[in-house]
Amino acid sequence: MALQTIPAKHILTRNRSTEWFGTDHTMNLYRGCSHGCIYCDSRSQCYGDESFDTVKVKENALTLLRDELRRKTRPAFIAMGSMSDPYNPLEGELELTRKALMLIEAYECGVAVCTKSDLIARDGDLYAHIAQRAPVICKLTVTTTDEALCAKVEPNAPSAARRLKALESLAQKGVFAGVVLMPVLPFLEDSVENVCSVVNAAADAGARFVYPAFGMTLRDRQREYYYACLDRLFPGLRRQYEGQYGDRYQCTSPRARELWAAFSEACKEKGLFYDMGHIVRAAKGPYDTQRTFFD
Repeated sequence: MALQTIPAKHILTRNRSTEWFGTDHTMNLYRGCSHGCIYCDSRSQCYGDESFDTVKVKENALTLLRDELRRKTRPAFIAMGSMSDPYNPLEGELELTRKALMLIEAYECGVAVCTKSDLIARDGDLYAHIAQRAPVICKLTVTTTDEALCAKVEPNAPSAARRLKALESLAQKGVFAGVVLMPVLPFLEDSVENVCSVVNAAADAGARFVYPAFGMTLRDRQREYYYACLDRLFPGLRRQYEGQYGDRYQCTSPRARELWAAFSEACKEKGLFYDMGHIVRAAKGPYDTQRTFFD
């Protein structure tokens, strides 16, 4: 994969709120993603990435991160994986994410990472070390355990089985890890069987939580891209979407209430957290300095 670089003035962005997994800053070392997920909202025009499917590296990212962490008056709780996967194929060689985690550990910051790659297991030792002083939340996205369906909707990402194996590896190291069950694609993944299968697989892998969203988002060129993929992969399904949602951005599954009831019951049976507040409190619980991270 050819290496492309883009200029960057900063790496850390302060979050408007700490509602999303308790994080107060966001960090992206890369731009773009090569997983090819047909539903990804980051293709939307508002994000301004005209070559989204190509991974780009931010220039001087580690130097910028070091300098920004050095200036912090209190430790940050940093989200990774919001606009690009920190464990894209380039990461295997470049190790930018691993080196960034070393800086995060050195400055005693916390981290909440989201990925679709089993490469995260490589850094299990670092997450365990960071967790000795600060909150850590490792999130692996799994939207279905049906590998044939997974290969269609997330064509270039590691299989769901590989992600769950990585989750198991993290859990065995004592890392607070779980599954992000989103999006749950209407008319494709929004069955009780699929949702409960993900919950059960997550529990079997040692997950501490599963956090869901029973639906998806669609807007401007992402809608066009998604519908073109439906025409190719699931002929006729586009008409069902158009009839159900029109040009709406929020596309909640028509079965959302039924799915939530089955999902929450399955999580309770397996002893999994599934409420955002409970997940955050469990992740920050061991730390005497918890107010530092969640004020």
